[in-house]
Amino acid sequence: MHIAIIMDGNGRWASQRRLPRTAGHRVGAKSVRAIVEAAARRGVETLSLYAFSAANWSRPDAEVSALFSLLRRYLGSQTQRCLEQSIRINVIGRRDRLGPSLLQLIERSEAATAHGSRMLLRIAVDYSAQHSLIETSRRLGAAGPVDRSQFIEHLAAVDHAATVVPGVDLLIRTGGEKRLSDFLLWECAYAELLFLDTLWPDFDEPAFAEALEEFARRDRRFGRIASTNESHLSHA
Repeated sequence: MHIAIIMDGNGRWASQRRLPRTAGHRVGAKSVRAIVEAAARRGVETLSLYAFSAANWSRPDAEVSALFSLLRRYLGSQTQRCLEQSIRINVIGRRDRLGPSLLQLIERSEAATAHGSRMLLRIAVDYSAQHSLIETSRRLGAAGPVDRSQFIEHLAAVDHAATVVPGVDLLIRTGGEKRLSDFLLWECAYAELLFLDTLWPDFDEPAFAEALEEFARRDRRFGRIASTNESHLSHA
């Protein structure tokens, strides 16, 4: 299955404790490590994490710098751990606004873990689903008729995706907000949405397990009628 997570609430977690927002991001990074490993243990095939949106550039410079510092630290410290656990790292999103040193670190992490087959870990950085869809449409503008599979392949290329992945099965958003915030709009067409009040630094493995249990209770119909009714009609 493909799980996507909007990791929201780091700043509020810190504010509630009268700490700088950057402290919330640091604790939130620990949650990232815990949830990545929990997802791999539970057989999740693809995990997409919203680390830095295109809109986040409007935050104070100090906070932006802190977020990218945490990303560098994560890639530097966790690439080997992901390699050992056969987890493939892929950073999706724009790359034209990232610094050369960060780009090199991203490319090294992706190359080092390229053969990981246990789980694909996608980290969205400078990501905007609207930008991705517009850019894909722009590139295909002169291509003539395009079918769905071709569009998906071009969208993956725009996002620097390592491979085309199935649509999102479950999208989790922590922090109490109930919106997608420009994250994986195409991929979430039939996703089950789960909005939690838990702030991201407090989201741990038991909370993740509860989210999976909630997902298991959902009846995913993809536009069809309920399975019980289908069974009844098939015997009518």
